[in-house]
Amino acid sequence: MDFRELTYVLAIAKHQNITKAAESLYVSQPTLSKFLIALEHDLGLKLFRKLGHRYLLTYAGERYVDKAQQILRIKSDLDAELADILKRDVGVVNAAFAPMRCSHMLPYALPKFQALRPNVKVNIFEGHSASNDQLLLDGEIDVAFYSKPTNLNPLLEYEKLWEEEMLICTSEDNPIGRFAQPNPSSRYPRLDPALLKNERLLQMLPAQRTRQITDDYFREIGLHFDNVMNTSNLPAIMELVSLGYGVAFIFESHLRHRVETRPIKCYSFGEPRTTSDFVAAYRKGSYLSNYVRDFIEITRQYFHGE
Repeated sequence: MDFRELTYVLAIAKHQNITKAAESLYVSQPTLSKFLIALEHDLGLKLFRKLGHRYLLTYAGERYVDKAQQILRIKSDLDAELADILKRDVGVVNAAFAPMRCSHMLPYALPKFQALRPNVKVNIFEGHSASNDQLLLDGEIDVAFYSKPTNLNPLLEYEKLWEEEMLICTSEDNPIGRFAQPNPSSRYPRLDPALLKNERLLQMLPAQRTRQITDDYFREIGLHFDNVMNTSNLPAIMELVSLGYGVAFIFESHLRHRVETRPIKCYSFGEPRTTSDFVAAYRKGSYLSNYVRDFIEITRQYFHGE
């Protein structure tokens, strides 16, 4: 099979422009144009319709692209499996993290992995969990690391690496702390989140997994907050909390990397506490090479402090 044909069509579909697609493929624009004309002639079908300089998929093109992506994913799995059979320590790991996780976890994981697999290249992608899921489904990455979603995608598998607690965080001198009660199930005293109704809540954006987890939790117990400020910048949230500007819900693992200027008080909530699984996600049924497995294992060790 001519896999080049598949990659050429996928590039045109992705960029919707012959010139940009040719640049991404490192071929000339006339070469790619002639290729497309010849392919559509051989197929007897139009894969694209032109709208100005844009190339938009026809229905036949949509079906072609869908199957082409499946074929290339199978080829990628086959290549990885054959490489393992040949016991070659040469390959590529394509892994995705959320931005904050990336800044904390890569300095730990990458040196350890490269020491173990010096001939394996690692490509890192950063994005919110939903965009990383799409990269998985498109076959552009092997694995994504994030907090497990409430609504699971049936096309993905989720391998638990760690269970982490979500905490209520306030400034050290916030008087709300006087209502905290001991919680034997947590290393933190428990604070009823309903007591935060009159506080300014500093929240992540709706596309971010931390926000989705807390939204689902409060929707379930019927709790709504009116005074909310949204930002994707978690370090800014932590500093604003320490200054007494508001309160926030933050995973314990994020707090351990904070460079402390002013202390933050932390409390458990929920019954008996609120937790989420941190997972390695990958396409269901896909082949994971030995070196991808090694990368997952090293990432697991990050949480265990090994």
